[in-house]
Amino acid sequence: MDNYTTDFGDMSATTFDYGESAPCSGTEEKHFAASFLPPLYSLVVIFGLIGNILVILILVKYKRLKSMTDIYLLNLAISDLLFVFSLPFWAYYAAHDWIFGEALCRILSGVYLLGFYSGIFFIILLTIDRYLAIVHAVFALKARTVTYGILTSTVTWTVAVFASVPGIVFHKTQKENAQCTCSAHYPSDDLINWKQSYVLKMNILGLIIPMIIMIFCYSQILKTLLRCKNEKKQKAVRLIFVIMIFYFIFWTPFHIASFVHTFQTYFFYSDCDMLSRLEKTIQVTETISMIHCCINPVIYAFVGEKFRKYLYTFFRRHVAAHLCKKCPALYREKLERVSSTFTPSTAEHDISTGL
Repeated sequence: MDNYTTDFGDMSATTFDYGESAPCSGTEEKHFAASFLPPLYSLVVIFGLIGNILVILILVKYKRLKSMTDIYLLNLAISDLLFVFSLPFWAYYAAHDWIFGEALCRILSGVYLLGFYSGIFFIILLTIDRYLAIVHAVFALKARTVTYGILTSTVTWTVAVFASVPGIVFHKTQKENAQCTCSAHYPSDDLINWKQSYVLKMNILGLIIPMIIMIFCYSQILKTLLRCKNEKKQKAVRLIFVIMIFYFIFWTPFHIASFVHTFQTYFFYSDCDMLSRLEKTIQVTETISMIHCCINPVIYAFVGEKFRKYLYTFFRRHVAAHLCKKCPALYREKLERVSSTFTPSTAEHDISTGL
């Protein structure tokens, strides 16, 4: 059976061994990653930081975490930030050797996976939250509280930490072809089974389970919305459709690529050219999946009408106030106009109504 080394979040050059035949060097994939990944990772870092930090500021300063939805949105933003914080290191590693030491290799691999798993888990919680709010509205009055939100978030982080443990345990630095790498090194006596179980766990927790839960919840939500006579029904239906589509568009290609790469011997005969194509496919699809952490603030927060008003008020009071010192009268006039339309009565609406 083929021996190969690859790992979720591992940007090192990949080597393949075919028994007595010459191993694939992986040089072409390394050059491709060095030119393709750093600029895209940089864009993800910039937009991911800006978007998720704004979400946290608005939730804490204006929303003040008054509902279960607020709690989940806050944790989703934090998980996306964890994911984003590790990307500059992987961006550098894509173009150069690993120079950050073994401790950071283990820590950043764990943080990367923690952001990955926790982000998906909180998307599932938001889906269930929407399901309860629309399908079981009466029960939701008791169940959708801040206390339960904090409790379920704590359990979610605990599960995400346990799911990320392999990233800390098995990742280490190693000298390969005069280069220092940071990658997963599983027990050599059962290497293939470790790799296959690792990818299966990632596919099940990251795609299969979310897909089942989201399809069930959103199908029930759509049935409920189509039965009730609500003037905002069509808008809610479109939004739910967008949430589902965006999630699967960004994550499904990577999960499929990683599955095919890991179980390639069951599907076709792999030569160096085919393996090179698979490696490039994983690099591209993985980067596409990372963009989802930049989209989350948009599809889970900024689409809410009240949230946009909070955001606008924040910019008017804390950004425009410093930029418009030369026109204080104009700024004061516009701020008063915003304040007149943004009354306490409008602020009472939960952001979840905008979702």
